[in-house]
This record gives sequence, structure tokens and C-alpha cells, in this order.
Amino acid sequence: MRLPKGAFALAGVAVLALSACGGGGSSSASPGTATLNIAFLPKAVNNPYFDVAATGGQEAATALSGQFKQVGPSDATGAAQIPFIQTLTQQNVSAIVVSADDPNAIAPALKQAMSKGIKVVGYDSSPATDARNVFINQADSKGIGEVQVQMVCDEIPGCAGDIAILSATSTATNQNAWIDFMKAALASNSKYSGLKLVKVAYGNDDPQVSTTEAQGLLQAYPNLKGIISPTTVGISAAAQVLEQTGKAGKVALTGLGTPNLMRKYVKDGTCKEFALWNVKDLGYLAYYTAALLVQGKIKGTAGEKFTAGRLGDYTIDTSTTVLLGPPFVFKADNIDQLNF
Repeated sequence: MRLPKGAFALAGVAVLALSACGGGGSSSASPGTATLNIAFLPKAVNNPYFDVAATGGQEAATALSGQFKQVGPSDATGAAQIPFIQTLTQQNVSAIVVSADDPNAIAPALKQAMSKGIKVVGYDSSPATDARNVFINQADSKGIGEVQVQMVCDEIPGCAGDIAILSATSTATNQNAWIDFMKAALASNSKYSGLKLVKVAYGNDDPQVSTTEAQGLLQAYPNLKGIISPTTVGISAAAQVLEQTGKAGKVALTGLGTPNLMRKYVKDGTCKEFALWNVKDLGYLAYYTAALLVQGKIKGTAGEKFTAGRLGDYTIDTSTTVLLGPPFVFKADNIDQLNF
């Protein structure tokens, strides 16, 4: 697969420590002159994946002379996100960029924000469709699901045996969409007829919970041949468990992760390959789209075209979604080319 737009621009990028910018914003300024006071609300803070996305948001804010801050819960739940949405609404930020832990649970709070003129952009995991203006999808959900099944098939001798999925939260929009496409691929493609999905476990994007769930999979299914973990926290936790239990190289591991978290495990053979997209660009595109909405340069309607700075041209599709680009597969021969 080809690299996503701007992927090599990430080389040498370190995860930045981001702090909140002061000042209140107003979403009622005239088009093109509105104050850009845009807040990112990830599923949870102190998550390396979202920290990298935040560096992209900060870059876009700098390019547009806007303000950026990231706030969020330490626990990845919809209930924990709601107070942050309410506080941001009271602060009258110009836009909230949110990765939904539970799309329906946070919808009422987001709708209240929208009623106050605040723009809402989903990224990574979409809120309910009527509780956001636009969703920035990191890659085509079908492609993400199918590439993970293909990778685990490639790693398991004969592409046959029991496999399990170690996901994030059971309510995460993106995780569930990918898993549905994984199941569809397993059921419909004869190439995967030898693979049997025995369990979908949920680590809640928490390192300790993910570790416990990975250990439980190995204990419950002694003949397990592979684990797919479509979450950066889960795949690194599973890799550690496989090494600690002596299962590395015996139980295949793949999914979605960041190169810095997975480099060691790829090089020692615990995980031969995994996929992801350009996480920094995801944050950049999300901020840029939110800014254009605030400025009145786009309205978030299907068919609208816009230019997002260094990333170039995009189109809002019929589901009011903007697609960042295709996933990229990391292997031992390319993992050192990117640093995030």
C-alpha cells in the first residue's frame, strides 16, 4: 500500500507536550474573520495516539493563527467526556473536535453545543451523525477491517486456526465498524475459511485492562493462532503479554499501532506487520476543517470541496465525512522510516 499524504513529513517528529491556550472564542464573527478557538477532546488524554494527532492540530492552528487546546478524561468512556463538552460549551469555544467513546451518549451534549453556534467535528471515532457537522475519517473503514484480516492470515501458517480480536471500548464507533468488516471478510472470502473468530475482547483503551484481556485470551483459548488488535493501546499490551508468556512468534499479532510503540516488537518478530494512517495529518485535517466551518468557508454539506493547507484538496461525501487517506502497513523493512 502507498503511504498516506505527507507521511514522511512525520520523520523526526516527537510527541509534544500540549497545554491549553487561554482566551475565549466567538463563533458569531463574520465569515473569514471568526476567532479560531478550537478544542480537541480525545477519547482519553495521555494516550500517545491522540498526543500525536494533537501535534497536527497545533500545527494547523499555528498556520491559521488560531488557538488550540486539548482536554479530556483519563478514562475512555462517553460518560467521562460529557462534562468536558459541557465546560467547552460554557467557555464558548468556536469548535469542538471530538473522538467519540460512545457516539450516542455524548450526542445530547454536542447538540447543546451546536445550538450555541459551536461547530462540532468528529475525528478518529464519529459522534452520532446528527451531533456533528463533519467527521474526519482516518481511512476507509472497509479497507481498515480487511487489511487486518489479510495481515493475520499472512502471519498464520496455512491461514488456519482460532483467532481473537482485542478491541478498545465496546461502544467505539470506529472499532465496531472495523470489526464488522473483519467479520464480513472472514465470512465471505474463501481464502479465510480456515480462520475461526472465537472471541472479541475489550481492553477499554487502558493498558492494564488490555493486558488482562490479552492474558485471558491465551488462557481461554490454548490453541489460539492469532490476535488482531485494532487499537494502539491494545496491540502494544498484547505484544508485551506474548513476550512475557513465551508465545511471541507462536501466536500471530497484528492490528493498528504507532511505529514508536511497536518498533521493538516488529524487530524481534513478535508482530511481523501492522497498519495505521498518518496520525499527525488526521489532527491537522480535523483542525483545518473545523476552522473552515467556523469561518463560514464551508458549511459541512455533501459535495463541498475545500483545500486543507499542506494536505491539499478534499471533498465532503454524502455521509458528511472526509476521508484522510488509505492505511499504511508497517514492517521491519520500513518501520524506521517514520517516527511517531
